[in-house]
Amino acid sequence: MPGSAEGAELGFASVAERVRRGLAESSAGERLVARTLLANYPTAGLETAARLAERAGVSAPTVVRFVARLGFAGYRAFQQALRDEIEARRASPLTLAQQLGDGIAPDSLRVTAGATFRQRLDESFAALSDSELEAVLVLLADQSRRVALIGGRYSHILAEYLDLHLRLLRPGTRVLDPRPESLAAFSVDVGRRDVVVVFDYRRYQRDIVEFARRAHDRGAKVVLFTDPWLSPASEVADLVIPVRVEAPSPFDSLVPALALVETVVAGVTARLGKAGEERLRQCEEIVGDVTLG
Repeated sequence: MPGSAEGAELGFASVAERVRRGLAESSAGERLVARTLLANYPTAGLETAARLAERAGVSAPTVVRFVARLGFAGYRAFQQALRDEIEARRASPLTLAQQLGDGIAPDSLRVTAGATFRQRLDESFAALSDSELEAVLVLLADQSRRVALIGGRYSHILAEYLDLHLRLLRPGTRVLDPRPESLAAFSVDVGRRDVVVVFDYRRYQRDIVEFARRAHDRGAKVVLFTDPWLSPASEVADLVIPVRVEAPSPFDSLVPALALVETVVAGVTARLGKAGEERLRQCEEIVGDVTLG
């Protein structure tokens, strides 16, 4: 429905995200198609419908029904969406600069940039799954679990920012050192008591994706913050929260992602209640002497 939250979500959700969110309502045969596609994403969907059906062990009509359930007019439209995703995933500042052309006139930059950021925020929050967000908050507020955070070249800032707040509210959180030897040591120790929060946006980093896979294999809960085209780490993530990243410049924006981090902080604060407030009070008493005013 145009203008609805569902419509906004389908407007930018990747095919993989549509598949993941539709699993509960799918038939047994459609779930086989979904798992086959996600296990070989996106290449399995670029094959013929008959070949995808053969891979999944279902009939071709089941594949057609599966594609229709995702909201596509036909298999051709489904495959075009996958091809568009591949192009979007490969986007770089150079290719995005070419798309922007001559850019924005200086006298309209303020208006254009403001409108762009407001639109990206509105779209991101309209598409945000309440149940997925609530599940993230439950994990991060569980003080019996350790929380480790990591991000890529730019998104590591988000990991540090979230950790700076979480450590004031609960014990057992830290930002991981991205150097290979440090990640290797953590990978040996990680286990079922851990929540690993990963920030990975296009162009996705191989080391971050591989680290998420290792953490998953050792039983940790993996929470992924990413873009609509989904980092490959989504294949092993327990929870996936995508946001828009397009900006008025050739560089992807972290503005919606930062707003989401602030939202998570608010949610964790509310869930921890008095326990979080007491820890924050004690921290404030210690640092009070080093602040002005």
